Amino acid sequence: MNRMIKAKWAFAVLLALSCVSANAGSQVGKVTGLLVRATDGLVYFEIEGGVASDKPACATKTYWMIRDENSEVGKKQYAMLLAAQASGRELAVRGMNTCNRWGDGEDVNWLQLR
Repeated sequence: MNRMIKAKWAFAVLLALSCVSANAGSQVGKVTGLLVRATDGLVYFEIEGGVASDKPACATKTYWMIRDENSEVGKKQYAMLLAAQASGRELAVRGMNTCNRWGDGEDVNWLQLR
């Protein structure tokens, strides 16, 4: 009986995780706006050249947020944003289906320079 309950919980967790990643926003285009605030370290950016798809309901604005600008990943993402903007190359962005960093912009999961 215990194994069956554990299996059901494991299945429920896997199902929930797969739904989160399936509904995350995505967009490809050129970085057109990049803002870094001194007051709280917030880093957000906008992309032109394509409409974002599958963004969560909380993401009512067109910008994307680096979730944790102080982390190693956040610093790498910021560097990639600067490189994309300076070079004029396209950037692909995939969200996390959350708006944790700021309430109306989706948190970035990954970036890809194209």
